[in-house]
Amino acid sequence: MPSYNNCPYRHISMPYYARSVPYIDFNARWTKYGVTVAGGNGAGDELDKFNQPWGFYLDNDQTLYIVDLRGYRIVEWKPGATSGRVVAGGNGEGNRTDQLNLPVDVTIDEDKDSFIISDYGNQRVMRWPRRNGTSGEVIISNIDCWGVAMDDQGFLYVSDVGKSAVRRFQVGEPHETIVAGGNGKGDRLNQLNNPTHIFIDHDQSIYVSDSGNDRVMKWIKGATEGVVVAGGRGRGSDLTQLSNPRGVFVDLSGTVYVSDHWNHRIMRWIKGMTQGSIIVGESGQGDKADQLKFPFDLSLDQSGNLYVVDEWNRRVQRFNIEKN
Repeated sequence: MPSYNNCPYRHISMPYYARSVPYIDFNARWTKYGVTVAGGNGAGDELDKFNQPWGFYLDNDQTLYIVDLRGYRIVEWKPGATSGRVVAGGNGEGNRTDQLNLPVDVTIDEDKDSFIISDYGNQRVMRWPRRNGTSGEVIISNIDCWGVAMDDQGFLYVSDVGKSAVRRFQVGEPHETIVAGGNGKGDRLNQLNNPTHIFIDHDQSIYVSDSGNDRVMKWIKGATEGVVVAGGRGRGSDLTQLSNPRGVFVDLSGTVYVSDHWNHRIMRWIKGMTQGSIIVGESGQGDKADQLKFPFDLSLDQSGNLYVVDEWNRRVQRFNIEKN
């Protein structure tokens, strides 16, 4: 594998989708101790706290948009900020267009300068203006939505836990396509079981956290079945296993990063490997800077720094990549 001039990461000029996705060298390491970049002040509705952080979106300027599941809101945290700002919801639990009910994930539609929110408790996907929006609009209804993601062609992908599928939409058009699963709940290669977070690469391949099967699946565009790229060897804590995986991210070399939720760790699977490695969380469950407690979502920035939603510590941690 190339060393990329002995640098642990390299940013490649790509279309919009890939601008925030780095190349990470397989020898790269991350600092053992994380830095809290959002929350970490206990549970609450105050702007420096979360009730239950779940999904998030990391913008190119390191701004975080964090889903506070039981705060019924999306909160923006700027780099270096000590508190956040509510940018969607925040008006209590409900089904009005200015309310959310158990939101689980968020992404950004750059073309329309809006948030796309998986409003799981209301079984709907919402669009919400990014600039001073006081309410949203329902763009998909009657869906057991979980993960949301957009590709560089403007297609919206939603994991539907009720249909055990990932569905692709052209927003505003009546048609949709099932692009992963959709063959009933199960563990065959053409099936999914509780699909949660999703990641779309520049080839429109879909990576799915198949949580009920304790694996991450890759579905190449147009494929009728997926391939296992992480886990898939039963639930457990061995390096070949995952336990209820959640957030997933894939760098430009094809390495898969996944939140191993019930094992309180972040795992990395280099492309083609059947065994992963622990990159964060080797110290076990806890609230110290080198520990996680039910990590949920994750992402990497352009420099390769790792951001993790540490659910029950009610914080977002950043683990800096170690540079040669």
